Amino acid sequence: MRVKYWIYKQKISLSLRLRKMMKCICSGEQLRIEDIIPSSESLATRDYSASGYSSRAGDDAKADTSNIEEAESSLRESGILNYEEARALLGRLEYQKGNIEAALHVFDGIDIAAVVPKIKLSIARRCEIPRRNSLSDAIPPMSMHAVSLLFEAILLKAISLQALGRFTEAAQSCTVILDTVESALPDGLHENFSADCKLLETLNKAMELLPELWKLACAPQEAILSYRRALLYRWNLDVETRSKIEKQYAIFLLYSGTDAAPPNLRAQAEGSFIPRNNIEEAILLLLVLLRRYIVNKIVWDPSILDHLCFALSIAGEFRALAHQVEELLPGIVVRRQKYTTLALCYYAEGDDMVSLNLLRNLMNNRDNENGIFELLLAAKICAEYPNLSEEGMGYARKVLPKIDGKCNQMASVAKCLLGLLLSGRSRALVSDSERTSRLSEALESLESAQKITEGRNPTVLFYLSLENAEQRKLDIALYYAKQLLKLEGGSIVKGWLLLARILSAQKRYIDAENIVNAALDETGKWNQGELLRTKAKLQIAQEHLRDAVETYTHLLAVLQVQRKSFGVQKKLLKNMRNNTRSLEMETWHDLANVYTSLSQWRDAEVCLIKSEAINPHSASRCHSAGLLYQARGLHKEALQSFQKALDIEPNHVPSLVSTAIVLRQLSGQSLPVVKSFLTDALRIDRTNSSAWYNLGLLYKSENGASALEAAECFEAAALLQESAPVEPFR
Repeated sequence: MRVKYWIYKQKISLSLRLRKMMKCICSGEQLRIEDIIPSSESLATRDYSASGYSSRAGDDAKADTSNIEEAESSLRESGILNYEEARALLGRLEYQKGNIEAALHVFDGIDIAAVVPKIKLSIARRCEIPRRNSLSDAIPPMSMHAVSLLFEAILLKAISLQALGRFTEAAQSCTVILDTVESALPDGLHENFSADCKLLETLNKAMELLPELWKLACAPQEAILSYRRALLYRWNLDVETRSKIEKQYAIFLLYSGTDAAPPNLRAQAEGSFIPRNNIEEAILLLLVLLRRYIVNKIVWDPSILDHLCFALSIAGEFRALAHQVEELLPGIVVRRQKYTTLALCYYAEGDDMVSLNLLRNLMNNRDNENGIFELLLAAKICAEYPNLSEEGMGYARKVLPKIDGKCNQMASVAKCLLGLLLSGRSRALVSDSERTSRLSEALESLESAQKITEGRNPTVLFYLSLENAEQRKLDIALYYAKQLLKLEGGSIVKGWLLLARILSAQKRYIDAENIVNAALDETGKWNQGELLRTKAKLQIAQEHLRDAVETYTHLLAVLQVQRKSFGVQKKLLKNMRNNTRSLEMETWHDLANVYTSLSQWRDAEVCLIKSEAINPHSASRCHSAGLLYQARGLHKEALQSFQKALDIEPNHVPSLVSTAIVLRQLSGQSLPVVKSFLTDALRIDRTNSSAWYNLGLLYKSENGASALEAAECFEAAALLQESAPVEPFR
């Protein structure tokens, strides 16, 4: 009983002594030497007045019990509560009361430069492997409890500075904690370091806070370095804190607009993958989070998948995104979201039928059969395939009643898609009356879409101009093309091209060439390919063949430089790289045709050899080779080339027409066979003037044939030739 009473008495004495010390700091009085434990660093050797920033003396009675117990613990461990520790306790008390400025004033009195070396030494010795029977082991200058107390004071100082809007100073204060630990333990925190939970908690908070402070201070590169520091150094972070930092870092990389340099070589493990840009680094972080969830280390966060979808989409890795979605465990995302995401991925990869089948399976379910977005996507895919036009029209018409009067933008999209589907369906119809009816419906639907958006949807304006142009309503088409160019501010190449082609159909070649030149001035070099090709064809139409050759040569030089530049790129530029090679091949064909018209056979052959190196199985190349043979009077060789083109692409209209022409030139050929090639060409393209003209010649040469049919063909050929653009509108 006497021992217990003595311990209780000592504890009361310790508490009273601590209260006197804290009262001294608040009031500016000095403690008597006999009232405290002597120390060269104790409060007895310093004098400090908190002026008006600290609490009133009467507030000391309200000091939190937790603060008193914290101080008592420090006294019991070290036997001393030095000046910095007492100030750390008082500052925390002021902070907890909400007196931010007073707390900051108290924290400013801590001599960080003097304390940090002792903290480093204490942490280093705390983590040293104990040596058996070593007399040289020195006692650390500070207990881990005192280290934790001072680190907390530095962190609270940073938070106080943040609250006062002094973000750079706050970040610098927070950095002191991390610099101190890294300097003391260059290889990272040891396992036995986790024994002090309070210290680890402070480190975790500092790790989370520092990047946010640098972002608030408008120092993005410092924020990136802070994120990497948190993830690359061995801080013994708990899983939740590490995952939170990784997610915030990924978000910053994706949306901050700041280019992050690759990690420092010092932090790179041998053989590890080093991200080259923000997107790759963000994808890696998000994949790590996704895998961590799969192994049940963190709870599911739906935003992880949202950010991953965005990142992989920006990188052009749609198949990789589909793979990640397919691997998700059941129940993470609902069936509709999963199928829709997969459909979008495969559609972006060009696997249209896979995408459409996914949408069909989804819409076959009663719960998902009325999804507006899914119906519109299915209609859009069907619009690209004439044989699926009827199915697509069903999807588009199913959407319209659901959004009537609710969403003008969605209604406009549905009407536009319906117009495209009706137009596509008309091209597959044999009956002229049915075709005319469908084309009229297509225009009505597109005009309805235009009225809904009041002419503010560039996609609707483009297709409305295109449809009118194909129906040879050139004045109306020109009006909508100008509206499109005005709305887009000349930022889209296809708007310039459509306007130039409409002008060329009106035989306004000089105006069309001026439009192309204006577009070239407004467009970046890598987007000038189609414009240069159109310019060359306009020059050919004006019989400026030498100028056309020069333009084609310029275009080929641009394409070759562009192709070499894309050689170092990967998935992100896949589609652009494919388009570049296709354009280069067609340019060689065009140039070969120009040389053929100039009777420069050798130059034409060289162009065809260049084209064959790009794609040996091209119907367009075989057709150009046939034209070369035909110009040289080698009709049988020309016929073989045209037949080869049709073997590669049975619906290649130029080859169908050329085959019919060569068959007529060869004696002993059946006229019905020739006629079948021409009618097949007109079935595919009703606006081909050459097919109509040659069909008229065929009717004229037939014995007993009606002169009226021949005249109708010649009339159609003349009308179409008068309104033919230098390049197809579509």
